[in-house]
Amino acid sequence: MEVGKLLVVIGLLLVVAGLVLWLAPQAFSWFGHLPGDIRIEHDGVYVFVPVTSMIVVSLLLTALLNLAAWLLKTWS
Repeated sequence: MEVGKLLVVIGLLLVVAGLVLWLAPQAFSWFGHLPGDIRIEHDGVYVFVPVTSMIVVSLLLTALLNLAAWLLKTWS
């Protein structure tokens, strides 16, 4: 696949993701509130470490990138 086509596909995927987040934000209200996400509030100090949420993001991105690599390999 040419680089230009790949950029257009990535752009369209970003637009779709943006529309979903804009039109249906409640669909992702669970994100950042998973068990394992660390929240510390004490005397005006707020610390948030989204450990579990970032593991989910990492797994999804790994799966998507592996799928994209496999598709690019089979199409060329």
